[in-house]
Formats: sequence, C-alpha cells, structure tokens
Amino acid sequence: MLSLNNIEVIYNDVILVLKGMSLEVPQGKIVALLGSNGAGKSTTLKAISGLLKPEDGEVTDGGIVFEGEEIHHKEASEIVKRGIFQVMEGRRVFGHLNVEENLIAGSYTRTDRQNVRQDIEHVYDYFPRLRERKNQTAGYLSGGEQQMLAIGRALMAKPKLVMLDEPSLGLAPLLVREIFNIIQRINQDEGTTILLVEQNARLALDVADYAYIMENGRIVLDGEPETLKSNADVREFYLGLNEVGTRKSYRDVKHYKRRKRWLS
Repeated sequence: MLSLNNIEVIYNDVILVLKGMSLEVPQGKIVALLGSNGAGKSTTLKAISGLLKPEDGEVTDGGIVFEGEEIHHKEASEIVKRGIFQVMEGRRVFGHLNVEENLIAGSYTRTDRQNVRQDIEHVYDYFPRLRERKNQTAGYLSGGEQQMLAIGRALMAKPKLVMLDEPSLGLAPLLVREIFNIIQRINQDEGTTILLVEQNARLALDVADYAYIMENGRIVLDGEPETLKSNADVREFYLGLNEVGTRKSYRDVKHYKRRKRWLS
C-alpha cells in the first residue's frame, strides 16, 4: 500500500534528517517503526503526510508511493483525502470542543454525511469511555482519554492508512495496554492498515506484523517481530534484556558502546 524508496529529508536546506530511508507497509497489516529519540521516526511520518513544509523541511531525494502513486510532492490536504490520517504525538485534540464535536471534525473530508452519526456510535463501541464523556470539553479529559479521542477522530475519516506517532507517550502502563489492544482490534475488524511509531518496543512488537528499527535517519534492521525479539542486540538495546533474559546494566559503558556499533 505504501512504500518509501530511499528518501532523504532536509530541514532549512542544511540539516539532513533522513538519509536513504526505505520501508514498505502492506495493505491490512500493522507495521511498527521503532527507534530512540532523534532517530527520525516523526520526520518519516511527516514526510508521508505532507507536514514537512510548515517546518521548513522537504523530501529532496527518493520517492513516497501510496497505492501506486507518488505523493511526496502533494499538499497535506490532498494526502488526507487519499486516505492517510496521522495521529500526532502528544494527542493534539481540539481542546475547546467537546468529545463529539472532535469526532465530527474528523469526518470533514467525507462526502457521505448521512453515515457520520452511525460511525460516531461505532467509535463509542471501541472507546466506551468517550461515550460517557461525549459532552465534556476535550481539553479537560485525561491523557489516556485524549489519546482515545485522537484515535477515534482518525477513524471518523474512514482512513485506508492510520499513522500513530507514539500513542503510549506519557500514559500509565495499564492504559497503554488497553489502547494497544484496541489498535489491534481496529486493524482486525476494519482492515485498517496501521503504521505505528513507538519507543516502547516490547508493546509494538507484540501487536505488529512486521517491524523496522531506525537509528540516525536510516533503517538498521527489519523483520518479523519474533525474529527481532530473538536478536541479541534488539533484546539488549530495545527490550532492556541481555542474553539470559535479565535486566541490562549499563555500568560498563565501553562494552555498551562497542556492542552498539551495529547501529552506526
């Protein structure tokens, strides 16, 4: 459905952030993009959704193809209409609107207005907490409820591809698990393709069909989740486990740096 082919992204004409980035997202699958802070994960999503321009960024090489058509030169509004919806990091709900008004705003690109009410109820089925708070101002919701609302608003656009940027950020572990379970259900029930950007590698690998690991603007490793979970370096640097399954101690910094050379 989506492929990034050796793309480069530069900010302010000088700062090279993505350096020959390539990945593929098959239709109907959950693909995880993992990496530490500053690896270029959010920039990758912004390149796909057309949101680089407001930040003085641009794709300067390579191509982004969605359903057989190049989209990296298109405006963000046109990319949304083609069925790509990004749930931004930090939730970004319309804080002055109530829950239901936020959901209605998510449907603004649709022409089938007669089905909007039905789809709002469908979102409430996934997120019963939103139904309970449908008349509450979104800015006063908890962080977890705002994340649910942001995902629900994305569903209202009837997207072909949903891109989630750090959905676990700042949330309690139990709530994160609940949201990830719902993400899996949405993928299975609706057939919605999902590109999931996450730092929580353990959770992301639990729900993904395929995963890429990114460092310094490049893909350094990819594979099926079970394969990556068994990789000693992934276990050490992303799952916090050493070869015998115990927590890693970073006191031996020289050893850590020596082992991490595979990422450079």
